[in-house]
Amino acid sequence: MEFRSQGLSKQDVFSTMDEYAMTDMPMHDGRMMAYVYDAGPEVDEVAKKAYTRFLSANALDPTQTPSLTRFENEIVATSIAHMQGDEHCVGNFTSGGTESCMLAVKTARDYIRDKKTLNGKPNLVVPATAHAAFHKAAHYYDMELRLVEVDTDSFMAIPEKMAAAVDENTVLLVASAVSYAHGVTDPIEAIGKIALEHDICLHVDGCIGAFVLGWMRRMGREVTPFDFSVPGVTSISMDWHKYGYCPKGASVILHKNRDIRRHQIFTCSQWTGYTVINTTIQSTKSGGPVAACWAVMNFLGEEGYQRLIGRTMDATDKILEGLKEIPELKMLGKPEMSLVAFTTDEFNVFHLVDEMKARDWIIQPQLGFYGSKENVHLSITQAVLENVDDFIRCLKESVAAAKLLDNSEPPETMLQMLNQVQPKMLRGPGFNALMAQFGMTEDGIPDRLAGLNQVLNAMPPELTKAALTEYFNELFTPAA
Repeated sequence: MEFRSQGLSKQDVFSTMDEYAMTDMPMHDGRMMAYVYDAGPEVDEVAKKAYTRFLSANALDPTQTPSLTRFENEIVATSIAHMQGDEHCVGNFTSGGTESCMLAVKTARDYIRDKKTLNGKPNLVVPATAHAAFHKAAHYYDMELRLVEVDTDSFMAIPEKMAAAVDENTVLLVASAVSYAHGVTDPIEAIGKIALEHDICLHVDGCIGAFVLGWMRRMGREVTPFDFSVPGVTSISMDWHKYGYCPKGASVILHKNRDIRRHQIFTCSQWTGYTVINTTIQSTKSGGPVAACWAVMNFLGEEGYQRLIGRTMDATDKILEGLKEIPELKMLGKPEMSLVAFTTDEFNVFHLVDEMKARDWIIQPQLGFYGSKENVHLSITQAVLENVDDFIRCLKESVAAAKLLDNSEPPETMLQMLNQVQPKMLRGPGFNALMAQFGMTEDGIPDRLAGLNQVLNAMPPELTKAALTEYFNELFTPAA
């Protein structure tokens, strides 16, 4: 595809964009239970106006855009107060949870290296329920990730197992508040004691849960201790673009003090250009996200957030009651907030995802791993509240329909074949042949994915990883 010889009119540009977007999932109808956090049109209007007002401002150099620095410092100060930090706590605004978590890993590595000599590759100890961002960080930074099993009833980290994985090269422990998959908070007080005993860092990944837990506590609900009030916690990540209902990407990484945060900052004066000083991974970055976050934060205030979080938890409570009416389904863990996971032993749970999609509900499949059976995940938001009765009705219908479908396991011969396949064999023709068996062709994705998800779930994890990597390597292909 070459540049157009002549540009399109404004009308044609936007009509073409509308055409492209016709197949996108709906964002504002309260029927998508993953990725989308909708606070309503009034908040949306405020966010968009603030975003576009500072869209072209560059946060690279704070001496050029002091307004953005002021926005950031006020967002961070509010976040620290919400996480019960003291006057020594500091932090920065980031593009999202993954960047916040990756900065936490990098900072801990360099901070501990500065304190003592390591005798090998630095490692981080991570429960199996921790977010994939920590796997990504270990991969990018060439660190060892020590994955520790969790309790398969509660899906909480097991402190004794984590302690056993620590050695002289461990720089960081990770705990979740809450874990994405099951919505439970790890025993952070016990893990904090391990961090103090070994004089290492403890990061609490509160990307999806800390904001809500902080409000739940303030609203009188009981929550597991998780923030800077817990001894041993050295950093916390918290997203504003999830239950803070701000536009993507808006997150913060908070540190216990400046001595730790110093190791997050990258500075380079050893080249012929301007001196580069980056507090986060990004260098040039639009002022839009931080301005929109500041605007929404101040527009909603305490009353607005208590209303939204209250509605979120009301929707969650109603859905949990509705799930009790469906005997075929069972919960995985005891969710502490608005993230829910459930499964079944009576049929292929992936059929449930397809059936709900046919009824205009988007729920998220999760593959089985480390004692967590394949399941369905719900991220429940305030926008769902008016639709809860319809959701439960559709879920009951979908369970009944799923029980009538083919629920047989993948053939043993297929499983034996998959166990013999090496990841590199799925590159090129091998991958295309595998995908063709499940209707995944150049013409697009089939409407029903239960069969494919069932096979992915049965594959060895390394083979699943290779297959999905190859799929995305093919998906992002330059347009003709």
